[in-house]
Amino acid sequence: MKRLFTIFVGFIHDLAAGCWAATVLSIYWLDRSLMEHHELESVIADLKKEFFYLGLAFVAIVLLSGMGRTLTYVGSVYGEDAEKTRKKMLIIKHIILFVIFSIGIYWQYSTVFK
Repeated sequence: MKRLFTIFVGFIHDLAAGCWAATVLSIYWLDRSLMEHHELESVIADLKKEFFYLGLAFVAIVLLSGMGRTLTYVGSVYGEDAEKTRKKMLIIKHIILFVIFSIGIYWQYSTVFK
């Protein structure tokens, strides 16, 4: 049962991260469409806000499921030496992704609420 839960939480974590990225892309496309369709500005502005808040919900899911992944972390899969490198690489990866998420959220906010 723990393995199934671990797989499910990992799936939710990755899916929510992808959905957040889709909200960033959606806001970008909507913002670009304003260049051609000024008459739809109020509708597009509302859509951009909805995608922004939906993106924040996905970020919350990523963080919550990430905590779940931490609690179900399986260590010593590849041996002690490889495990040290694996942990270090996971930390570096998550720092990079945290920066990307932070920049993305800032960009979304500045684009939606300008």
